[in-house]
Amino acid sequence: MLYQWDMTQDPITRVVESFWKVRSTTEATREMADRLARGAFKERKEVDEAITGASKNWRFERIAAIDKNILRLAVYELMRELQTPSSVILDEAIELAKRFGEKDSAPFVNGVLDAVNRIVRPFESNPAKNQKDTKSTKATKDKGTRE
Repeated sequence: MLYQWDMTQDPITRVVESFWKVRSTTEATREMADRLARGAFKERKEVDEAITGASKNWRFERIAAIDKNILRLAVYELMRELQTPSSVILDEAIELAKRFGEKDSAPFVNGVLDAVNRIVRPFESNPAKNQKDTKSTKATKDKGTRE
């Protein structure tokens, strides 16, 4: 939907309606897809700024349209859909880039999303550190209960 909007500049409502005229899915999937596409569209200024800040040595206008819209969707989801683990969001975006993008799309998308993730979800962006912190906190608690 975002790619279609980007290519046509039609109103997002029209894009969403035409998208579902030729596709079918479960109601839950449709609701989620609509929520993500409309949310990313509505907050595209903030989302695009996050992408621009994270894509070193790339002007936003030069990012391939398919990559740009995969990034928009994933960055919006990282920012607003906190119930979805960042690892899931990144994996899905990378798979989309592999399927629909160019040869270098997946590593590019991965790099940009990793940088955005460190900023918007610092509590998730280093699982090894978080796991280590959890272990040291547990060890401290255990030590405290023994004394």
